[in-house]
Amino acid sequence: MTQPSTEGAGLPDAITILGDVAPGYERILSPEALGFVAAMHREFEGRRRQLLADRRRRQEAIDSGANPGAPADTRAIRQGEWQVARVPQDMQRRTVEITGPVDRKMIINALNSGANTFMADFEDATSPTWSNVVEGQSNLFDAVRRQIDFRDEARGKEYKLSENPATLMVRPRGWHFPEKHVLVDGQEISASLFDFGMYFFHNAKELVQRGSGPYFYLPKLESHREAALWNDVFLMAQQRLGLESGTIKATVLVETIHAAFEMEEILYALREHSAGLNAGRWDYIFSVIKTFRARQEMVLPDRAQITMSVPFMRAYAERLVHVCHKRGAHAIGGMAAFIPSRRDEAVNERALAAVRGDKEREAGDGFDGTWVAHPDLVEVAREPFEAVLKGRPHQKDRRREVSAISDQELLNFRVAEGRITEEGLRTNINVGLQYIAWWMQGLGAVALYNLMEDAATAEISRSQIWQWLHRPDVVLDDGRRVDRELYERLVDEELMAIREAMGSERYEALPFERARQIFDEVATSEDFPEFFTLVAYETL
Repeated sequence: MTQPSTEGAGLPDAITILGDVAPGYERILSPEALGFVAAMHREFEGRRRQLLADRRRRQEAIDSGANPGAPADTRAIRQGEWQVARVPQDMQRRTVEITGPVDRKMIINALNSGANTFMADFEDATSPTWSNVVEGQSNLFDAVRRQIDFRDEARGKEYKLSENPATLMVRPRGWHFPEKHVLVDGQEISASLFDFGMYFFHNAKELVQRGSGPYFYLPKLESHREAALWNDVFLMAQQRLGLESGTIKATVLVETIHAAFEMEEILYALREHSAGLNAGRWDYIFSVIKTFRARQEMVLPDRAQITMSVPFMRAYAERLVHVCHKRGAHAIGGMAAFIPSRRDEAVNERALAAVRGDKEREAGDGFDGTWVAHPDLVEVAREPFEAVLKGRPHQKDRRREVSAISDQELLNFRVAEGRITEEGLRTNINVGLQYIAWWMQGLGAVALYNLMEDAATAEISRSQIWQWLHRPDVVLDDGRRVDRELYERLVDEELMAIREAMGSERYEALPFERARQIFDEVATSEDFPEFFTLVAYETL
């Protein structure tokens, strides 16, 4: 068994590696790379902690009855005449983007999928085990240099890169997340800085030499000040490697209700590095539930009923397109999470029709591209966009003719005929338990019931249950109160159903007992845990 590295084992001063250093890890965990991320930690950790404290203060104000809104001190930005910098040629056309975890086979399949870009995801689609994180960086190192391959011994199948792979983008973990396996001056380093820094240090110059660049997706931002922190990280990183300012390009996922009110400010904070905004719909729904969890008028119905056509989701999407095109930025649509079935063509037919309709809506609304979770959806998603684009790389010239979406429209959480049902409660329990069990085993993207579930959808499941349990006036559509007794009975029943569906041997091989403990904690505890991943990470 490999042993944890400590200070003095060839590492820069005051850096400690607590994770095992397996053979080959030294290529990524080099003294130079670790020194690079340590310098960023020392420069920015204080600001990161302050911004996280700002998040807590904002939540306290909302719990006391305040509503989020556009900052008064940034009015000049919203009223000013400015544009983001132009993106490089290989980011001009982003019609279909595919996302997935950073394991070797998935990276090859995604890059070969025919999508325009691939977002390699260290965040919601990757369980942050130490091996996943370090080996993910190693896989991307090889992918950048076109030397990545994989052999599936069980199937006798080999995977290699095609001649024209998708443009690579990387999503580091959010500002809230630590990387507990790396200490700098005795402190856990920010997972954001570790993921970004390792990828940038090893690959930025190589990417530029190959005619591309270091491109990123930034998750879960809650304010333009958090975007400004990323901008300063980019400036420092480029300066230390001798790269021109603006070489980095970043797309921000607008996946919190707070960011929806600061879209223009976020683009402005990153303007020389900005590559646009993305409608991260699943995390956005989670953010709404999380932010307004104490407010009865903000209780949402079953997850399946919260579609992009409900008022607050429609307003969010329309504002994002309006802001992006006003400022010359790409607007990227949301995820199509359907996973095609190899056995049920009827399921496929219904689901693909829904995916096609969703992408027709996005293309008609002016989005420049969209997301899919599976290679089989690439062409399904592309067709509606190509019908609108007619050969153009994007539709930034398309501007909203009516006035901008109001703040009040973003807060209209009424869902016509929305209901909370036993079926919806059971689905949340079933999906949440299964996802956490697989996450504990190192799998961050899990196909369940023909949908690709990740941390964002699991967060919706547990946060809805938390809110329904903690509001005494929440009842199911049949009049029953959503209480602890009902919850515990349904958990028992759903665990039995999961065991029956997957078989006892497979069920016993997964940590369902621990998953239930974690799910109980994040779905029923008196205080709302900010992210289930932070709770579960302590046990990895």
